[in-house]
Amino acid sequence: MNYTLHQLQVFLKITQTKSITKAAEALHLTQPAVSIQLRNFQDQFDIPLTEIVGKQLYVTDFGREIALAAENIINEVHSINYKTLAYKGILSGKLKISAVSTGKYVMPYFLSKFINVNSGIEFEVDVTNKAKVIKSLLNNEVDFALVSTVPDDIKVESELLMKNDLYLIANKDFDSRLTIKDMLSQIPLLYRETGSATRISMENFLLANKINPNTKIQLTSNEAVKQAVIAGLGLSIMPLIGIKNELENGELKIVPVPKLPITTNWRLIWLKSKKMSPVANAYLEFVKQNKEEIYSNSFSWIESY
Repeated sequence: MNYTLHQLQVFLKITQTKSITKAAEALHLTQPAVSIQLRNFQDQFDIPLTEIVGKQLYVTDFGREIALAAENIINEVHSINYKTLAYKGILSGKLKISAVSTGKYVMPYFLSKFINVNSGIEFEVDVTNKAKVIKSLLNNEVDFALVSTVPDDIKVESELLMKNDLYLIANKDFDSRLTIKDMLSQIPLLYRETGSATRISMENFLLANKINPNTKIQLTSNEAVKQAVIAGLGLSIMPLIGIKNELENGELKIVPVPKLPITTNWRLIWLKSKKMSPVANAYLEFVKQNKEEIYSNSFSWIESY
């Protein structure tokens, strides 16, 4: 056996993504380079680690065992690096955060300064749908999750970051003189996917106001909804945080509606039973001390709407 740490890293990423192409993208390598590393690594074993059925890559049972061992080895190497930095008095370790999709407009601003002053820390931020965010939190795969609605079926603690206002949005040519009931009886309403916090907020508002849209169209991301509204496909209730540029350049406009905006809050949450690492504790303290300044510097524009 003469495998390298790089080969272990490549193989682990392939098992996680189930794709050479996706592994190459995640590792910032070319697809041929990943294929060569995988072949060189597999050639050292008498039992197949992966197999191709049709055009789909599958990891064998033996491959999954090797992937688990590879992950343990890589984690131990990271641990050595972290301990070396800690011995030098440098904060080190890995910080893992999972954020709901709209959180991509929020999370970077609450990370940048912390990253800049802590070069010894590795960061892993996964932006995905709410179901996967909650799953990763429950499985203790992340230190924190960024959500706009706190789940009520799991025990978590939270830190309030900032408010999240949702407005009814239309494209620039929309005639907003109709009542909301008339609007939605004539014009499609664009929804996020089931389980999305934005969708839940929309549905609660519609139910409370006894509004039943005539036509509903479901899209799987805020960006898709935004582009559909710009194109005139329909209306949507969207977080203000993700449409600043489109409002400023006139592609979108807010439709004045009684009882809007809907206001939720962006919160950093973590499991109540979570044993915080030194890095996670340091980040939480950073957020508590700097959140007002971050909001003032990067999000004060929200107050003008």
